[in-house]
Amino acid sequence: MTDQESVVLPPHVDDPELLPPGVEAPAEGSLLTYWQDRVGQHVHDSYAGVRLMKFPEDLRMFEHLLWLSRAQVVVELGTHSGGSALWFRDRLRTMAAYGLVPQDIRVISVDLSQKNTHDVLAAADSRYAEHIALLEGDILDQDTSFEVAEHIPQGARCLVVEDSRHAYETTHAALRHYSRFVPADGFFVVEDGLIDSPELCVHIRPPGETGGVVSAVRDWLAGDQGQFFQDRPDLNRYGISCRNMWLRRKSVTTSE
Repeated sequence: MTDQESVVLPPHVDDPELLPPGVEAPAEGSLLTYWQDRVGQHVHDSYAGVRLMKFPEDLRMFEHLLWLSRAQVVVELGTHSGGSALWFRDRLRTMAAYGLVPQDIRVISVDLSQKNTHDVLAAADSRYAEHIALLEGDILDQDTSFEVAEHIPQGARCLVVEDSRHAYETTHAALRHYSRFVPADGFFVVEDGLIDSPELCVHIRPPGETGGVVSAVRDWLAGDQGQFFQDRPDLNRYGISCRNMWLRRKSVTTSE
């Protein structure tokens, strides 16, 4: 047994800083009000003590798609605090433990600045850099995608997540520069289409000018690159979500 003083006690569940604010779902309430409250709640959530702004329902769909697409690498555009990078890393490690993907899993997370993220992730896991690469760069600059490519193991299957500024310009640039990393039957996920529905975002104010996510995806799908992808709105399976756009690269054998 270790010395009693060396035992780290678990945090107390009643600490208000450790859990997101609660949301009620009264039977007489409206779905719109519940959805609005959930949008406000999700920006206060966390994973492994690090901020993670994703709906649990969307995380569940990510688990399904990682498993079905056999992704070995997640390319994340928009790091924020780093909680999602940790979450994706842990899901990939679990897949590797099941023998579905090689042990050399990677999360490559890109943002304009990673000034504080290294310290935040190191506090959660001192060995995070073994599988998580934090890159600084502008998604609008195609050269950033070339740097990302240097961190992808040869032949690895990738899932790409666009979760940056949620504006037309960045969404369209992300699709142009990073869709090439998605293999047949793999996925490019554009997050937060709900930004284009102001009635859902009454409890949050995204920084800067946002909006145009849905139109950027539609315009890109109508172009030369987009013809190889299929929009899968049916993958918003859990009703309440951030209205992500799940784009699957068509199989090379499909006639779609």
